Amino acid sequence: MERHLPLSNDFLLITYKKAIKLKLPKEFIEMLREELEKRQLQLK
Repeated sequence: MERHLPLSNDFLLITYKKAIKLKLPKEFIEMLREELEKRQLQLK
């Protein structure tokens, strides 16, 4: 199943970092991580 997150790269990165900090569900964090990797962004 293809998931598409229509977020800007900056917003995606911010959301990813907040998700980890807030200990959101692993599935959500994993979805964000996959999207970041797909866009080949640098995880800081």
